[in-house]
Amino acid sequence: MQNGVIYGIDIAKGSSRAQEVPRYAVAVLKDGEINHYTMVRLHRILRMLNKDCPDYIAVDNIFELAANKNELIHFLEKLPENTKLVQVTGGIRQKPLLRLAQEHGLSLNQFDPNQEAEACAILASLGVGVEVSLFEDITRIKVSRARSLGRGGWSQNRYRRKVHGAVREKSREVENTLRKFSRETGFAFSEHITEGFGGYVRAEYTVNAKRERVPVKPSANADVQVTVKSVERDKIQYLPIKKAGRKYTIVGIDPGTTVGIAILSLDGELLLSDSTRGISHDEVVRLISDYGKPALVATDVYPVPSAVEKIRRSFNAVAWTPGGEIRSEDKIAIARQFGYSNDHERDSLTAALSAYKAYKNVFSRIEKRAPKYLDVDNIKFHVINGDSIEEAIEKVAAESRIKVRIKPEPEPQKEEPSDVDEQIKKLRGELSNRNSQIKQLKEYVAELKYESGQKERLIEHLEMRIKKVKNSTYRQIRREKEMQIRDNEIERLNKELSKTKKSLRNQRNQNKSLKQIRKKEVKGEGLPVKVISSFTREAIQHTKELYGIKENDVIYLKDPSGGGPVTASLLVESKVRAVIISEDMPHGALEFFYDGEVPVLKDIQIHLIGDLASVNPEILKSAIAEWQKGADERRKEKEHKQVQSILEEYRSERRRGLA
Repeated sequence: MQNGVIYGIDIAKGSSRAQEVPRYAVAVLKDGEINHYTMVRLHRILRMLNKDCPDYIAVDNIFELAANKNELIHFLEKLPENTKLVQVTGGIRQKPLLRLAQEHGLSLNQFDPNQEAEACAILASLGVGVEVSLFEDITRIKVSRARSLGRGGWSQNRYRRKVHGAVREKSREVENTLRKFSRETGFAFSEHITEGFGGYVRAEYTVNAKRERVPVKPSANADVQVTVKSVERDKIQYLPIKKAGRKYTIVGIDPGTTVGIAILSLDGELLLSDSTRGISHDEVVRLISDYGKPALVATDVYPVPSAVEKIRRSFNAVAWTPGGEIRSEDKIAIARQFGYSNDHERDSLTAALSAYKAYKNVFSRIEKRAPKYLDVDNIKFHVINGDSIEEAIEKVAAESRIKVRIKPEPEPQKEEPSDVDEQIKKLRGELSNRNSQIKQLKEYVAELKYESGQKERLIEHLEMRIKKVKNSTYRQIRREKEMQIRDNEIERLNKELSKTKKSLRNQRNQNKSLKQIRKKEVKGEGLPVKVISSFTREAIQHTKELYGIKENDVIYLKDPSGGGPVTASLLVESKVRAVIISEDMPHGALEFFYDGEVPVLKDIQIHLIGDLASVNPEILKSAIAEWQKGADERRKEKEHKQVQSILEEYRSERRRGLA
């Protein structure tokens, strides 16, 4: 997750290629403030990076941090996840840092490392520079032995089987994690397994995803180690960086049973034109949000319909209306440039395009005057919300924590007349045209004043009616709203009370069962047995969380039919004393219990009380002894078969040798 922290680094003393350990100047940009650290060594910088986990590390030359590519890779492997290395001066073709600072309105003393580090941090925050990429979007995971097996002695084979078995178990755990990750995200992976005596020597997995996205972390214990590494590129790649953010849009709405929606960018590009029947308000808001943040919500009628006003309030956008009715012929002419399928799409397109046309000249002035390194769409947004162009530029610059120089309005070029008479004639013609325009504008202003007076009288009349309606209904609405709030709160409390009572009953029943079993245990008549409803991972985990499963516990499986070796391993690893069943268990799970030396007892009489049970200790002891006899016979038979197999293989080799 990005936290808005950027580190600017510049070398202050020494060199990465020299014998002397280099020291650096560090500028930390956080919450718009910059803190400086001078004469810092690289190992301390790494500690600071792992503490702050910045978004970017900005430098003017990456080889100030490392002497060559291999050292740079070693440095990047030590960085926190999601921290990117940025070279603000560009990739293969670099620009001097001094020139970049001047272009972006920054003052810089190129002989002061602190100022250069600060400039690197600020330029990276503005989206200047390229990301240095030395790793492919591929991750390799290797599960292998954590120690050498050595020459060994009499127990060498047993020790080898133990280590290889641990590698196999860890490999299966990693494989299950990767399969789940592949199902959820769609990233593919491949595997290569080297088998050994009793398990795996190593298992290698190649995942087509970045290392920070792969849910497997490096680990090591006495027998097994897991390494996770990104695949290195053949050569350094430079990727452009860009500050993320939602784009501002202009949205045209035609409300009704069928809702028409048109969305434009602030550059006039059509992003969406559609109409949907029976769509809810929440669905409309969600659809509009997918294309950005609306700066203007427009309609083709006046006044603004309540449905459109509700959508506008959801985004806190500015409303726009044409101020009167737009004729059908004008709507067709306006919407024709993009095309439409029905009247709803035509009306929404008309609203959006008319709003864009009303602001088009202002947008052009903003594009001419705004500094190129500031977010122009953000400046347009502030202007739409009532700021002047100068105020909007200052606000956006303040958000970036950078002082800017606002470009002045271009002054018209003065023409030097070549002939005085022609110039006077031209000016008189222009004066005549201006007088004519002034006359027409005065007539138009008079008409507007008359219409304005009519509307003011209408507004006054409507306000009086609204005031009367409010006086008669306000108290009633308020009373009904308070009653509804109270009823909802009472209903919520009743539900909570019902849940609490049910939980209390369950706890009392459980305590009662525990007391009965405890009495039998004290008298020596019974031994506690923990009941698992089914032979699944979820049921075992539920019992672990509720009662706990520890060493020497006796387990009763109500339904042993659904498990396998993986499920059985959960109980074997817990070192339970015995597992009691009443039905047949799958052969694979039964074999795993035999190998784990956990007795599986069938048809043992138990006393069942809810989720708990008890068994006679003598009966259990006798059943375990009987199982041990069968297990010893099975083990001898298995060893005999192995010896027979070895003899058969030896005889076969002898026959091939004699032949």
